[in-house]
Amino acid sequence: MHGATRRSALLVALVVAALFGTALAAGAAANHFGYHKVREGLPAGLPHFSLTSTDVAAGQPIPQQPFWGCDGSTESPQLSWSGAPSATQSYAVTVFDVDAPTGSGFWHWVAWDLPSSVTSLPTGAVLPAGAVNGENDGGGLGYTGPCPPAGDVTHHYHFTVVALDVSSLGLDATTHAAVVGFNLGRHALASAEFTATARQ
Repeated sequence: MHGATRRSALLVALVVAALFGTALAAGAAANHFGYHKVREGLPAGLPHFSLTSTDVAAGQPIPQQPFWGCDGSTESPQLSWSGAPSATQSYAVTVFDVDAPTGSGFWHWVAWDLPSSVTSLPTGAVLPAGAVNGENDGGGLGYTGPCPPAGDVTHHYHFTVVALDVSSLGLDATTHAAVVGFNLGRHALASAEFTATARQ
């Protein structure tokens, strides 16, 4: 009887160890530096419109000059969008690195209160009057370019324009990007997005 009990206990221990090992392997494959995937902030099923750039091609590496930020000098890429809902009152523009080894991604650009009449931004954009360049995760205001850690996985940068149902979010430039993102989700009518990459 005691032998059977010991064998049963051993079998249970082996099964638990196998399941635990499988879970660890799956976690390692799914995470970068042990961090989890960042949750999407915009509502599911949101309508989409078109976003393009003459400087950055969707699915392709972002040109290092002048758009990367490793040397401290960086310019925002050109962006154009079309097809937003007629009810749009303003736009927000964001650039977000989902692969940054921070546990919460990295906001490279968060700008909002762009008038509904604005449907493009030039290279190295100066925002129109009334628009707000928020604080990026590097601590500065406005756009800061990619600078992924050397040897890390390919980073994916989501360039997004959000059409909003209010003319102003009523937030100042020092509002944390996560709070801005929450408010974008509450007021979003539609979004446009493409993803580009960087690696070194």
